[in-house]
Amino acid sequence: MAPILQLKGITKQFPGVLANDHIDLTLNQGEILALLGENGAGKTTLMNILYGLYQPDEGEILVNGEKITIHSPTDAINAGIGMVHQHFMLIPVFTVTENVMLGSEPVKAGDFLDRPKTAAKIMEISSQYKLEVDPNDYVKDLPVGVQQRVEIIKLLYREANILIFDEPTAVLTPQEADDLFVIMRSLVKQGKSIIFITHKLREVLDVADRIMVIRRGAVVGEADPKQANRNKLAEMMVGREVNLVVEKDIKKPGDVILSIKDLVVTDQFKQVMVDKVSFEVHAGQILGIAGVQGNGQTELVEAITGLRKSVSGEIKFKGQSILNEPPRKITELGSAHVPEDRQADGLVLPFPVAENLVLCTYYKEPFSRGVVLQYEKILENSEKLVQDFDIRTPSSLTTVGSLSGGNQQKVIIARELSRPIELLVASQPTRGLDVGSIEYIHKRIVQKRDEGCAVLLVSPELDEVIELSDRIAVMYRGKIIALLEAEEVAKETLGLLMAGIVPDKIEKPQGQRVVETTF
Repeated sequence: MAPILQLKGITKQFPGVLANDHIDLTLNQGEILALLGENGAGKTTLMNILYGLYQPDEGEILVNGEKITIHSPTDAINAGIGMVHQHFMLIPVFTVTENVMLGSEPVKAGDFLDRPKTAAKIMEISSQYKLEVDPNDYVKDLPVGVQQRVEIIKLLYREANILIFDEPTAVLTPQEADDLFVIMRSLVKQGKSIIFITHKLREVLDVADRIMVIRRGAVVGEADPKQANRNKLAEMMVGREVNLVVEKDIKKPGDVILSIKDLVVTDQFKQVMVDKVSFEVHAGQILGIAGVQGNGQTELVEAITGLRKSVSGEIKFKGQSILNEPPRKITELGSAHVPEDRQADGLVLPFPVAENLVLCTYYKEPFSRGVVLQYEKILENSEKLVQDFDIRTPSSLTTVGSLSGGNQQKVIIARELSRPIELLVASQPTRGLDVGSIEYIHKRIVQKRDEGCAVLLVSPELDEVIELSDRIAVMYRGKIIALLEAEEVAKETLGLLMAGIVPDKIEKPQGQRVVETTF
């Protein structure tokens, strides 16, 4: 029996970059194939070719043994191939039914939309594949995990047999991720086939039937999840040994550096996103903010760093009020900011690496004399930081937009951490990065903490929050609903709190004790 999908010799070249180098891929019916690789390894390019967004320079695609040509996503869907994107393609103000039928709307007499027909089909799919969804709910009212189910139903409604999951757990709590894995296994039991793209090695080992690793555009090997381990997979991805354990000494916190009291922040629609939040971050301490994205973390960070006005409350940095002060003043007091969106808020993409490395200090000596930039000094600075922070770029004059995501993040880390600072606000510092880049950035954050810097870490990655943090604050719908010692609370409990469920008893690892909660 022929595999349900075969990619043979897929090659794709962009100017100066060989993104895919004669890649062969086989997917069998009823199988979950995990696709692993560093940022820039070629995974996304390969999936974009399969989904019709790119055309290969060489190679062929076979579905059920027959060669096909895919010029667009419509061709892919017609061939039974569907993709669940990391960022959902849903319209919040539409119902589940309206989102599912969009683009292939059934009609009845008089050219009226046949919503009941689609709703009935959704209920049938929901029951068959254990996807619990109410067709009449509005998407904006659904938890993130249920929204993802709607995305899956959209593909099954269009009779897709090959499903591509692109970083599907990036915005899910651990419990929602476990629910997704149950759904994935249910899908393959009923004959569907899945390509699972992720950088979370534990998930690959838990859910995959087979693992394929891509490095620098080429396949470097396959692995059986029953025999593989995280360290071996990480080494295959990066091409060297990777330390997956965050090493940090126990430190006694120093003075309060950042103090937040009864802070209220709204979004652009005047909706309260930060609701009377209070906490402190001490010198030599990492306070992690855990929570599913969209629960006020973005607005909280923007208020602290001066990017958003607060409605009321108090923000003090080293005892001085910085409430609604401009970003430059807050920066000059000794703060650093790693933003959650590196391209939109952390870099000027058309500028060279050298200029991006002085965005916070370009107006000061030695980089400027009056209004005249001193390019010799700017280049000297960039050459040193490129070496010190292992930024892989052809030149300091290369535009930062042409670098990989991991190296763009290293530019920000180098710029922010090479200055004398007492507060680091790091929002999703490893978002979308591979294990090698994650290892490097974690070491740098812990290094600043060990030097006595106060660190506020905001991340939806629960493993990252647990491994890096000394204390953890859980944020849900704009409120801090629990404040815990990181080493004294179970991951499962944090997952429940992230979903807004406050257990009667805080579970903890055996032999350890929770010292504080807000409930």
